[in-house]
Amino acid sequence: MSASKGRTLKLFLVDGAPNGLLTAEIMNWTGHLITGPRSRLGELIQRPEAKRTGVYFLVGAESEAGLGTQIYIGETDDVAQRLTAHNRPEDKGGKDFWEQVCVVTSKDANLTKGHVKYLESRLIQIAAQAKRCTLVNSTDPGYCNLPEADCSDMEYFLDQIQTLLPVLGMEFLREQPRSAQRTGSPATAALPAVEQALRANEESPVFVCEIKRHGFFARAQELDGEFVVLEGSTTRPEWEGTEVGGYKALFYELVQQGLLAPSPDGKLRYFTRSQPFRSPSAAAAVVTGRSANGRIEWVTEDGRLTYGAWAEQRVNQAAERLLAQLDNSPSGNTR
Repeated sequence: MSASKGRTLKLFLVDGAPNGLLTAEIMNWTGHLITGPRSRLGELIQRPEAKRTGVYFLVGAESEAGLGTQIYIGETDDVAQRLTAHNRPEDKGGKDFWEQVCVVTSKDANLTKGHVKYLESRLIQIAAQAKRCTLVNSTDPGYCNLPEADCSDMEYFLDQIQTLLPVLGMEFLREQPRSAQRTGSPATAALPAVEQALRANEESPVFVCEIKRHGFFARAQELDGEFVVLEGSTTRPEWEGTEVGGYKALFYELVQQGLLAPSPDGKLRYFTRSQPFRSPSAAAAVVTGRSANGRIEWVTEDGRLTYGAWAEQRVNQAAERLLAQLDNSPSGNTR
């Protein structure tokens, strides 16, 4: 990110505990965010911002293995009252799935009911397009009854929310890496259009993971800090490793979500869309159907570098550039 796009974030641990209530702000933004576990809901609803108009996110795990995320997005004139209602048992109108809550209000109290209805609708749209969570919302309210100037202001407000949430570990509004977005779902990774698009991104080469005797072949690229396996990449048909949870659970989570579909002959599975992973090892484990060291399994297309060697090379090049800058500075010869 260039210096002109840098932003100053202010995070505050309300009670000094890393797992307690946390507030977040961006310099020169009127918005205010507060988040915390459900166990701290009693403290959250007593805060002044809980009496304001705002939007909120209820966040919970999608499965017992803790894989995937369920999200409910809502808006309200009274955050405390609405969250209290959501905290009731499900048979009394509440929601059971959530474990964390995040509330976004305005420091200047200028958000109106129309503003938050617009934000709620847009946030649901963005989360659905990002495909990083399961939305609990049954429908998108589709609210668009705002003047053009107000819509523009709320779009800026949305940009700030999308900046803050990933910093706090909430990825569900984050766009899929653009270089990895594809159309169609062929059961093969040999896609010329994919390769042409990837050549435009010089930050990361294309990495491949292949075991010829089993017939699967996957391509991936590091994009926006994530390791993305490309649409059409093939994997083992089933998990073969001895691991009980972890990556095995992730493999079958992707199967259940339809992101790993059977190939026409049933001998492999393939990615129905490009899929980001938190690490090369997670990606390699899903592709190979067993625990794997992604820093070794993934190699550049020409076979010259493993992912680990490439990553080390990038760090070394950065260090060399830093030394060159020091040597060229007025005080460089003092070393």
